[in-house]
Amino acid sequence: MIIFLIRAAIYIATSALGLLVASWVLADFNLAWSGFLVAVVVFAVAQSVLGPFVFRMTNRYAPAAIGGFGLISTLIALFVAQLFPGGLSIDGVTTWILGTLVVWVATTLGTWLLPILFLKKRLAAREAGAIARKLQK
Repeated sequence: MIIFLIRAAIYIATSALGLLVASWVLADFNLAWSGFLVAVVVFAVAQSVLGPFVFRMTNRYAPAAIGGFGLISTLIALFVAQLFPGGLSIDGVTTWILGTLVVWVATTLGTWLLPILFLKKRLAAREAGAIARKLQK
């Protein structure tokens, strides 16, 4: 359960990081501080729900595009997040494309690197406990 909560926190953190990086890098990718938390939570929930759905649809109807399913689900999650007023606004086709790419890269790198930092100690402790229990028997 603890690992699940850590993974959920990492997912929220990487979503926040991805949206912040995109807002710093792209002029027409605006993230209002007053709606920051709502935008992050909506994006993270939409991404986690849409990811498996987009993967299945891509796999079923366009298997050649399976590598781009993460970009597609990120684009859709950004669209959903910007529907909620006061948080996220994206203007222009170029900003939509670049914003999707920036957020996807940031969240992908975060979900690969942060578990290594945070879960490595927890998993090592669990493994050491299992070894100690075996040695006691």
